[in-house]
Amino acid sequence: MRPVLEGKVVLVTGGAGGIGTASCTVLAEAGARIVVSDIAVEAGEAVAEGLRAGGHDATFVPADLSTEAAIEGLVAAAVAHYGRLDGAFNNAGMEQHNTPLEELTLAQWDSVIRIDLTAVFLCIKHQVRAMLLTGGGAIANMASGLGQIAIPNAAEYVAAKHGVIGVTRAAAADFGARGIRVNAILPGIVRTPMIERLSSEPSFSQHVEKLRMRHLMQRFAEPREIGEAAKWLLSDGASFVNGIALPVDGGALAN
Repeated sequence: MRPVLEGKVVLVTGGAGGIGTASCTVLAEAGARIVVSDIAVEAGEAVAEGLRAGGHDATFVPADLSTEAAIEGLVAAAVAHYGRLDGAFNNAGMEQHNTPLEELTLAQWDSVIRIDLTAVFLCIKHQVRAMLLTGGGAIANMASGLGQIAIPNAAEYVAAKHGVIGVTRAAAADFGARGIRVNAILPGIVRTPMIERLSSEPSFSQHVEKLRMRHLMQRFAEPREIGEAAKWLLSDGASFVNGIALPVDGGALAN
């Protein structure tokens, strides 16, 4: 059986993070040629090198997604290296500041909106331009269960992730008839190094067990499980799936 992404060029932003690294591996194992991107140069290069050591085709392109010029340059570099762009997993993001809304500064608000929402818009903008040149493609955007619900002390993150779902649907409407599918993934809590770190902070750790039990499967996701969802959405197996917000949360949103 042919790998489901055989030969496809897929860009992964935030590729050096917990979900990003696992997703790059999943997508590469599915036959994709991977453009790993991250602001963390050493870690990103290590991910790409690890993929190549495993017999996969991968390259690393550093990018600071806070500027449109960097995002445009990232897509251009991917196309220059592989000659095309078939898929993208817009996974990069930053966490909330764990601050009540009335204490949240404009700078804190702007920083999260810029990376978690505006950068997704800009990635889609430049990715679809590249995909249209070669007949289409597929994009998966990282949203969150908090794109559907809210928790305290996360106004900037909740707003950004609600926005990701909105821009995903808007892009699906704009490009569905032109051969580009755009969907969003809504994880629950994922066992990443970030979550492990937050679990040691008193302001977060007191909520960990309650959060775990909210997931109907009574565990958190493994990073690879999010990558598997991205693989499906980017593959031809999801050829009639467009504009959805896919929960990958062990049933948390059903609770």
